[in-house]
Amino acid sequence: MEEDRAAVTGGGACRYALKPARINSEDILFCIDVDAESMVEMKTTGTNGRPLIRMECVKQAIILFIHNKLSINPDHRFAFTTLSKSAAWLKKEFTSDAESAVASLRGLSATKSSGRADLTLLFRAAAHEAKFSRAQNRILRVILMYCRSSVRPTHDWPLNQKFFTLDVMYLHDKPSTDNCPQDVYDSLVDAVEHVSEYEGYIFESGQGLARSVFKPMSMLLSHPQQRCAQDDLDIPRSLAKKVPVTETGNSEDIQTISQ
Repeated sequence: MEEDRAAVTGGGACRYALKPARINSEDILFCIDVDAESMVEMKTTGTNGRPLIRMECVKQAIILFIHNKLSINPDHRFAFTTLSKSAAWLKKEFTSDAESAVASLRGLSATKSSGRADLTLLFRAAAHEAKFSRAQNRILRVILMYCRSSVRPTHDWPLNQKFFTLDVMYLHDKPSTDNCPQDVYDSLVDAVEHVSEYEGYIFESGQGLARSVFKPMSMLLSHPQQRCAQDDLDIPRSLAKKVPVTETGNSEDIQTISQ
């Protein structure tokens, strides 16, 4: 994809641009971690007055993603897998029907602690489905929702086989003597770079807040064929509000509101 990107200089600044090209509809394969850590309570309270668990937050984020993605292009399609020790199909048929996609998530629940997370079967299934997607002038993307703070995912996948793009949303505990989320994150970054056909994104949240999941998921709405490198991504931005000038105030004072 690098050859399709261009740096355009104007007014002394360099900005990102894309050469005109056909943008394919997506087949998006969600892979949802069902390890026991997906049942960890978050700081956000649900409508029932009790704390959300990660699994419920993930479901809500995916449902919102599906509706927003279809509002952009109703031709996008979705399917679902789960991840315990390895990946397994939850809904194999790709669909652009939002209600059908959402129904696939309703009965999803966590299992016991899996002990390991092997992504090989997930990548194998994605590569297989990507062949059918390409035959229909579509592209395939995998979005992995991962929730383990001390289990590094592994895979056995050839370096030169890049048939799909991998995105990751990583929910984890804060670092402690009992876990190593940084090591897990590094392994996920390696996986994204190892298998992705286009620019894959990875976001993480250790805050336990729903908004720290929903915001990154909104950025994953971006189409892989239209992305800049994640290192160049500067959204969401903080909003700067200038304080009104007063007799004692300084017109240069800036109040920053973090989003």
